[in-house]
Amino acid sequence: MRRIALFAAAVAISAPALAHHGWSSYDETKPITLTGSLTSVTWGNPHGTATTRWQGKQWDVILAPVSRMTARGLTEAEIAPGQRIAITGYARRDGAAEMRIERVMVGDKTVELR
Repeated sequence: MRRIALFAAAVAISAPALAHHGWSSYDETKPITLTGSLTSVTWGNPHGTATTRWQGKQWDVILAPVSRMTARGLTEAEIAPGQRIAITGYARRDGAAEMRIERVMVGDKTVELR
């Protein structure tokens, strides 16, 4: 009985992590580009995150894993808070102000993240 309880607890804990990495909640048929300054950035794993204000809303931005961003030439300094950038990606289907990004444009540099 104890093993069943432990198994059930393990499944319950891991389910949100599995759901977190599903990209089906983003509408890949409608790319959008947000332009502005980042208000916060977390440079970490499993992927970076950022926030920005666009059209009167605060947007949560899902970045790529740090290893991918650095391998493609994007530095932490280039996406620091206050940095003016343009990001292209896909918004959530449910209308939440969150997007996963595909491309970052900072200065004269464009970095493809996916």
